[in-house]
Amino acid sequence: MNTSGRTDQSLKYLRLLSQQFPTQQAVFTEIINLQAILNLPKGTEHFMSDLHGEYEAFLHILNNCSGVVREHVDEIFAGSLSEEEKGELCTLIYYPHEKLELTRRAHEDTPTWYKTMLDRLLTVTRALSSRYTRSKVRKAIPRDYAYIIDELLHTHPDENNYRVRYHERIIASILETDAGEDFICSLSDLIKRLVIDHLHLVGDIFDRGGGASKIMDRLMSYHSLDIQWGNHDVLWMGAAAGQPACIITVLRNNLRYGNYEILENDYGISLRELVAFADRTYEPVPEGACGLAAKLTPLMKALNVLLFKLEGQIIQRHACFDMHDRLLLERIDVEAGTVRLADGTVHALATRDFPTLDPERPYELTEEEQRIVDKLVAEFTSADHLRRHVDFLYRHGSMYLVRNRNLLFHGCVPLNEDGTFTSVNCLGTWRSGRDYLDFCDEIARRAWRMRDADALDWMWYLWIGMKSPASGRLVKTFERAYIDDPASWVEPMDPYFELTRDERACDAIMAEFGLAPGEGHIINGHTPVHAAEGEQPIRANGRLLVIDGGFCSAYHPKTGIAGYTLISSSRGCRLKAHQAFESVDAVLARNADIVSETDRFDVAESRRMVGDTDTGVQIREQIRDLHQLLDAYRTGVLEERR
Repeated sequence: MNTSGRTDQSLKYLRLLSQQFPTQQAVFTEIINLQAILNLPKGTEHFMSDLHGEYEAFLHILNNCSGVVREHVDEIFAGSLSEEEKGELCTLIYYPHEKLELTRRAHEDTPTWYKTMLDRLLTVTRALSSRYTRSKVRKAIPRDYAYIIDELLHTHPDENNYRVRYHERIIASILETDAGEDFICSLSDLIKRLVIDHLHLVGDIFDRGGGASKIMDRLMSYHSLDIQWGNHDVLWMGAAAGQPACIITVLRNNLRYGNYEILENDYGISLRELVAFADRTYEPVPEGACGLAAKLTPLMKALNVLLFKLEGQIIQRHACFDMHDRLLLERIDVEAGTVRLADGTVHALATRDFPTLDPERPYELTEEEQRIVDKLVAEFTSADHLRRHVDFLYRHGSMYLVRNRNLLFHGCVPLNEDGTFTSVNCLGTWRSGRDYLDFCDEIARRAWRMRDADALDWMWYLWIGMKSPASGRLVKTFERAYIDDPASWVEPMDPYFELTRDERACDAIMAEFGLAPGEGHIINGHTPVHAAEGEQPIRANGRLLVIDGGFCSAYHPKTGIAGYTLISSSRGCRLKAHQAFESVDAVLARNADIVSETDRFDVAESRRMVGDTDTGVQIREQIRDLHQLLDAYRTGVLEERR
């Protein structure tokens, strides 16, 4: 056997590859297939951020693919369907089960209606499938109907129209066997899958809205996605791993927005003992109370004190977090009803009700508080539904992602005022830039895998820390809980958020992550874009895209819109600004789609192909390997197996 010029390792790899491609003919076929794929248009990428539990709005944006489904329907049926007919077809694609039920109740589900809708759905599917290999389309087709749908997608009129008649007979058989509903649902799902090749979620699935659990359930069945962890995601990840301060913060965040359902119904977290403890320990809201005092129920008081005690313990354990100015329980004068902040200013408190606070040991839990915390830790760490969701976040998520010349992360890369990367003490080692974000990713995974105290405490810091890449601001939880003066609530932000309005800072960050400046984009969420005040999501001459437009309904008055999403296709990029979603019922009854404005930018001079993407790089590597295998067959290094 001639093995000259090849290492043992490369031969071992080629032998493994030969099991998949045992003959020269098999290698030829695969090389031809891969070369063809390189010359197909790149798949469409869909970017979303800051969902914050708004399930219905998220589901609609996912179903209508940020309006791309309607764009295709308009193009395919231009001049042949009315606006009403196109709207009805789109609604059927978005919500096939619900639309079919509504059609049945209206007694409009005639054979003619079914045939018309099947024909239109097949027309859309044929147009979309032309961008992919038949192999990829087959893999996307629901298994039960794979053969029939594959046949229907490839109608080519022949001399005597035998194929057309054959396909018409298939449609007739579908209707005769009452399989029309299943086929409509299958085609609708296939269309959505073909419209969007890959979904990027740039953080913050959880908190504020009550539908995060439903969002996670839907994401777990999505065909292709990745997630960049936001600070609210990291918070829930820390809670599921058993970090007490993260757990109390999760409870506090959700109870502030009235989201009991996600805690008790979705994840099975019992609040009974906590509520009972709060009711017997703290005073009720006084009659006529206003401002923050009116919001300080016994339960919220109990959570506040537990949180600030637990946070104080973390800060005392980790001097490297540089957060000693946040040790505020020791600065409270209960008798005077005031607190002296780190800047020396004294503020009145919204309550003097601190029965478990020991001025000598302000951060020590009472025995009963410790028992409550231990019980909650046991509840969170044993919640099976939550564990599955957090497992999914770890498997499909990361602190940042470099893909197709774009850099995705939720919050920031901490910077100094002069634009240099901030050095952060990471358990005794100083790190900055990409190295620091790699550490944050590693410590988050360690917290889930090992559950050691240091890693768990870092999960809390990633949620709230000024130098956390997921947060990047000084969070004033204490002031917002107890001080009515809004001037004390102002939260300083990392210099990143101002400096990246300039191209130079963005170029330096892109270079730090191995990307050529000016060729791609930094894509962030985290900070809502106040469109109503004229703020723009496209910054630094297109280098930075901020796609947090306020999915959360509580932010709509501030942002003036209901969220941004981003579409990156073979023809360029489109930023979508969405108005508030009315309801699924409105879509079904009136075809009331979300109204979206489109801002086109980074328009491709010629269509971007698979060969221009990261997938193209991987395919070319596969082709090189296959050529080496072919050479091994031809030179006798490896024998073909026929």
